[in-house]
Amino acid sequence: MMRYSILIAAAALLLVPAISNAQFKQGDWELTLGGSGSSPSRLNGFSFGVDAGLGLFVADQLEIGVRQHAAYTDLSGASGANWSGSTRVAVDFHLDFGALQPFIGANIGYVYGENGFHDTWEAAPEGGLKWFVNGTTFIYGLIEYQFFFDSNSNVAEQFKDGQFIYTLGIGFKF
Repeated sequence: MMRYSILIAAAALLLVPAISNAQFKQGDWELTLGGSGSSPSRLNGFSFGVDAGLGLFVADQLEIGVRQHAAYTDLSGASGANWSGSTRVAVDFHLDFGALQPFIGANIGYVYGENGFHDTWEAAPEGGLKWFVNGTTFIYGLIEYQFFFDSNSNVAEQFKDGQFIYTLGIGFKF
C-alpha cells in the first residue's frame, strides 16, 4: 500500500511542471492546425475543411489571432458542390485552470468561394477548450456560430439563420 502511495505522489510531482508550464503568458504565440465541419441550422447539407491559425497573447489571458479555413461544401438545393474559404481575425479570453484552458471570444472575417458563390463578411461568437498534453502542445475544440452580413449571398440563402462551425485540432505554444 505504501509503495502505491509513493508512486502516485511521484507521478503527481512529475505532472506539476507540465501543468504550470501550460499557462499562457503575455508574448506567447500559438499555432493551431485542425479539421472542421459545418451544417446549416436545418441540417440539410454539409461542409468539411481544414483550418490553420496563428495567435499572439497580448496579455496573460487575452489572445488575438488570424485563422484560415478551406472547405468543401455540398448543400441540398445549391448549384452543386464547391470549394470555399474564409479568413478571420479573432479575439479570445482564456480562463486558466492549469492544463485545461477554456476560452470565449468572437471573430470577424470574409467568406469566399467558387461556382457562383457570393462572397460576404461574417461575424461570430465562439468558445472552446484547450487541453495541454505537455507544456507546449495542446488538443483543442472550438465552436462558433457565424452570422452573414450579405443576405443576398448563396451562403446566406443556404444558411438563413447562420451556420455552426466546429473544429477539432492540435496546437503548439511557443
